[in-house]
Amino acid sequence: MKTLVIIPSRMSATRLPGKPLLKINGLSIISHVSKKAEEANIGDVIVAAEDQEIIDDVRSNGFNAILTSNKHKTGTDRIYEALKKSNIRDVDFIMNLQGDEPAIEIQDIVRLNDKMLKNTFNLGTLAAKINNKKNLRNENIVKVITENTLRENNFPKGISFLRKSEQIDNIYHHIGVYCYSKDTLEKFVQLSQSKNEIENRLEQLRALDNNIDINVSLAKSSPIGVDTEEDYLALKKIMEYKN
Repeated sequence: MKTLVIIPSRMSATRLPGKPLLKINGLSIISHVSKKAEEANIGDVIVAAEDQEIIDDVRSNGFNAILTSNKHKTGTDRIYEALKKSNIRDVDFIMNLQGDEPAIEIQDIVRLNDKMLKNTFNLGTLAAKINNKKNLRNENIVKVITENTLRENNFPKGISFLRKSEQIDNIYHHIGVYCYSKDTLEKFVQLSQSKNEIENRLEQLRALDNNIDINVSLAKSSPIGVDTEEDYLALKKIMEYKN
């Protein structure tokens, strides 16, 4: 079984334009994510970007990158184009890593991949425990409700993804890493955006609305994603301190 890791990236993020090329310890955020993906050692790694500057940066740091269209509505459409353009054959699973999470735990990526390979599921993702109850009402933190309590060694289905909730049982902080079987990815990109997906701005609801199960693997912790300048400065401080 073969996994290909694809990291979608673009310069035009609304809240923090140009964030893929912001530097931490002298390396761009997108190249930090590529480095983590390579260290996970689960398969070839490709950055899929619509901007030549990202492609140039990633390649100058020794990683692989593919230029994609700038017309894509979602990151999943972008990774599918990169898959088709890559000359990598016999791929069974595609791991979609977020290009703005340089602090992602390598072990979480490896564990998700192992569970997908072992069970040949359609679609898997990550979630972490919510330690602060205030986050249940924070709409910027996406939540997933699972059918059973998440444990390190299980892989229950996600029943619902939502932005705010009063529920406290089996609810976790969703981390936007996805592992698709190749067939599921091909099916997913052919589907129209669902009403639920558009209303909640959550692409994963398209899968659930079309009876594609999403299984959830427990992550060690929620990595700090870089959405704002504050996020970037906070993460930069942590990563430079660790270094």
